[in-house]
Amino acid sequence: MADFVVGLTGGIASGKTEVSRRFEALGIVVADADVAAREAVAAGSAGLAEVVAAFGRDVLGADGALDRAAMRRRVFADDAARRRLEAIVHPRVRAALQAACAAAEGPYAVAAIPLLAEGGGRQAYPWLQRILVVDVATAVQHARLLQRDGIDDALATKMISAQATRMQRLAIADDIVVNDGDLIALAAQVAMFHANYRRLASA
Repeated sequence: MADFVVGLTGGIASGKTEVSRRFEALGIVVADADVAAREAVAAGSAGLAEVVAAFGRDVLGADGALDRAAMRRRVFADDAARRRLEAIVHPRVRAALQAACAAAEGPYAVAAIPLLAEGGGRQAYPWLQRILVVDVATAVQHARLLQRDGIDDALATKMISAQATRMQRLAIADDIVVNDGDLIALAAQVAMFHANYRRLASA
């Protein structure tokens, strides 16, 4: 059982997934908020029933599962709808992450939460002992998005500006991984934090 939990976050295209992989390669359990969010509204779940009650049956696909693309378009254009969806999904995600981390074998666990700054930070997740932010310059995020997703400048800018600012993320950080170098440099930083978290967890 892991009593020590590290929250991992960062902006879009910052390299959070690669950092998560590095922790997993060191034997650390990583509970992923994106996975928990999908499970929160899986077909047949209470979460999906609540979404249908709030938004109507037209949010379902032909297979009875949530039509994610349609739901995304709807909440992207309507702040009130987005807040209503978040009020259904976020409490379930927080509970699932906390349970997964508490049950994890190992000296500590990592909760990967992309929208940690947007979702209330430490106030919403008081059971996090540390917050680790993967940080890159906005220009680097932009360039990576263009390359990774094959999108245009305008959409890349819109996706970045829809999230918390770099400064807002850094404001909640206890620790920072600067991911503007190569994978060797990234691995060295993760190994350093791993050693520190092991030490803190055993204290």
